[in-house]
Amino acid sequence: MNKMKYVFLLVFLSSFPIKAELLDQIVAVVEEDVILDSELSRESFAVSEKLKQNNVMMPPAFILRKQVLERMIIDKLQRQRAKRAGISVSDDKLQVAVSNIAAQNNLSMDEFRIELESQGMDFGKFQESIRHEIVVNQLRAREIGSRIKVTDREVSHYLETQGRVGQDLVSYRLGHILVSLPEAASSSAIQQALQKADNLVEQLRSGTDFKQLAISQSDGGNALKGGDLGWRNISQIPTLFVDVVTKMSRDQVSEPIRSPSGYHIVKMLDLEGIEKYMVTKTKVRHILIKTNELINDEDAQKRLISLKQRILDGDDFATLAKSHSDDKGSAIKGGNLDWVGPGALVPPFEGAMNKLALNEISEPVQTQFGWHLIQVLERQEQDNSVEHKKNQVREEIRKRKIEEETELWLIRIRNEAFVDVNPDRL
Repeated sequence: MNKMKYVFLLVFLSSFPIKAELLDQIVAVVEEDVILDSELSRESFAVSEKLKQNNVMMPPAFILRKQVLERMIIDKLQRQRAKRAGISVSDDKLQVAVSNIAAQNNLSMDEFRIELESQGMDFGKFQESIRHEIVVNQLRAREIGSRIKVTDREVSHYLETQGRVGQDLVSYRLGHILVSLPEAASSSAIQQALQKADNLVEQLRSGTDFKQLAISQSDGGNALKGGDLGWRNISQIPTLFVDVVTKMSRDQVSEPIRSPSGYHIVKMLDLEGIEKYMVTKTKVRHILIKTNELINDEDAQKRLISLKQRILDGDDFATLAKSHSDDKGSAIKGGNLDWVGPGALVPPFEGAMNKLALNEISEPVQTQFGWHLIQVLERQEQDNSVEHKKNQVREEIRKRKIEEETELWLIRIRNEAFVDVNPDRL
């Protein structure tokens, strides 16, 4: 009986074709996840194709694979952290994000899909890449952005030291190479990194292609873009680089610049000017009626319509605002909000205000604060370069702080993580 079972098993197995298949090799273990050789090969191929399209000289294959692998490791670590933090992106939010990208390219969603597919890109994979980008941005906002603060004193100090208020600004296009150092690096590791940075500077000044050297040697997050930081004004440049960059001329290469994350090398790729910033400012006043348990939306609208008719019949707007408006801050000034620029007021109010002619009184307008009667008193085109510059400085100081902290954060999570790389697969 046992013999018969064994013969039956052999016949059963022989009915299926048995093929020898090579198992996909593990290149790296990243915490509880792995990176397979096939994944690394696909990503390396995609990066190499992009470099070819941009006419960038290709580094040796093993260097490219090493750089791509490091980027994939960092990517895995961020995904894992986001998952543990419960960060996710709903399909609806993803759809809105992709629609916005299509709109920015003046395309409908269907046209955008067709355009991507004509370029050989899978639309589903593109959507997932956007989903991942949103998740990573949310993770960084939570772990880094929430800790970043910019004070009025920092903005004022920058403007005073740079002395650029009301003057034409300069925009810089910078190239960047980072020779990284781990936290609490030994003196020998610091010396080796400095020697490497000095050697890279020497090569660059001798005519070596910057993009090629950045791709093959830089530890910075933009290495695979040839180290190109893009166009930035002075407030967008990392604090560490400012004093050096403002003294550099086109094509000049800096000495190594030390920071907690390592040694930085900067090249001035190009420079250009920035024009003044003009805005329309509006002098506006309003009367606000808030809704509550006693006054509903219909009652609020009726009261404002009645007040509007009284103004049209000759009553003074300011006098009625003082006695009827629930916005006590502006009521004492006759409802006057003074001069406001774009973005200063909530969108429904600003939208209605922008449609009014001078001295025209609006119909009742609803916002989250209640119902408004709006009147535009004056409009002026103003050179808002100074205020715009302050806002730019504030935002860009914040971005700069985030960028600097992100670099340290990425190095830290990489050093703290369990990562085991198989050198035989590189």
